[in-house]
Amino acid sequence: MTENPVHLRRVLGLWDLIFYGIVLIQPIAPVGIFGVAAGISRGHVSTTLVIAMFAMMLTAYSYGRMSILYPAAGSAYTYVGRGLNLHLGFLTGWVMILDYLVIPVINVIYLALTIQRLVPEIPYVVWVAVTAVVMTFLNIQRVRFTARTNEAMLAIMSAVILAFVVLAVRYLFRSAGWTGLFESRPFYDPATFDPQSIATATSLAALTYIGFDGVTTLAEEVRDPKRNVPRATVLVCLFTGVLSMLEIYLAQCVWPDYTTFSNPETAFLDVCGRIGGPLLFQAMAVILIVACLGSGLAGQVGAARLLYGMGRDGVIPRMFGKLGIRSGIPVWNVVFIGVLTLAGAILVSYERAVALLNFGAFLAFMGVNLSTMRKYYFDAPAGRRKLWSSFLMPGAGFLFCAAIWVFLPVPAKIAGGGWLLVGIIYQAAKTRGFRLQPPAVDFNEG
Repeated sequence: MTENPVHLRRVLGLWDLIFYGIVLIQPIAPVGIFGVAAGISRGHVSTTLVIAMFAMMLTAYSYGRMSILYPAAGSAYTYVGRGLNLHLGFLTGWVMILDYLVIPVINVIYLALTIQRLVPEIPYVVWVAVTAVVMTFLNIQRVRFTARTNEAMLAIMSAVILAFVVLAVRYLFRSAGWTGLFESRPFYDPATFDPQSIATATSLAALTYIGFDGVTTLAEEVRDPKRNVPRATVLVCLFTGVLSMLEIYLAQCVWPDYTTFSNPETAFLDVCGRIGGPLLFQAMAVILIVACLGSGLAGQVGAARLLYGMGRDGVIPRMFGKLGIRSGIPVWNVVFIGVLTLAGAILVSYERAVALLNFGAFLAFMGVNLSTMRKYYFDAPAGRRKLWSSFLMPGAGFLFCAAIWVFLPVPAKIAGGGWLLVGIIYQAAKTRGFRLQPPAVDFNEG
């Protein structure tokens, strides 16, 4: 008599997935990029969010469809490797590793900048060092944000954002009546409109939507996954875009002159102070600090565990594949990531760190769209090829993502291109000139 194999239960519905995706992305997603994107786009942040939303919605649909074929960890790495080519899959995984390394840097930078707005007497570099050391110490002590903590944080974030919306509407109505609530300048100002500036800023605004692909990791637990997973990924991007545009549109109406922020990276705090005084300023600062700390902790330990898995499997030097005897975690990897994070946060600006993250992210997005075209259109029987959903939609997603990637800042392309070149050389050496299968990366570790 043989036992029935254990399977994940399909209990999640469409709205379960959507809520999960919104929790991953967070209601404060556009806050960090507001001031910087305003400067780059010359006051058209709302426009960049709309453009990025369409690119992400098309790409999200491709992620949803590929997750049905390959419901495994690794996301873009798995989809490109299975859908196009194993060597291209490895390179996709390679740039995803860069993203794992950059995420803690971004969080430390923004956390330190936010704390400095509350305590300006202490230099930024000191706050970077303190936050990097604290995050590393907490991860070594195996301190984690639990699911309940994340739910509580989501509730607090939502309450503060709701307060922001109400106070912003009240401020605009008192200042200019109903006309103050309906402005076209956040979307189009003929005096400053510049397509190239908007295209460059869109590559930054796309950070708002990063994380939607987390929905696809639940594909094996969803009722009717072929229908619900693609829909959920698209709707998560849509809801995120609508909420983000509301926040940013109101912020632009409250503070229309994007050249007068005291610090572009924390410009949203200035807007909060204008409409809600010190209380809203401090409340927003606190939730930003806690959110960055939670995201930074998760990013650092995720990167450390990914390096552990790669070291254990011989993909990178085996010194990375060792666990602490007492702690049972890759302690030296955590410390290594902490040192990289400290150096990166001191040497790299928030804008350049985000651009570097998007270098890898958009290469992965392009690969997933191409994989969807191949698996669902070119590899499908002639009678089952659907021109709209299997060719035109992923094709448009690829073109949108390629256009955004092209307009990434040059320093990000140089740094990201250098990382990609190292990956190509490494892969060529490991596979004897691409004749053998590339080494596998286990993203379950991250």
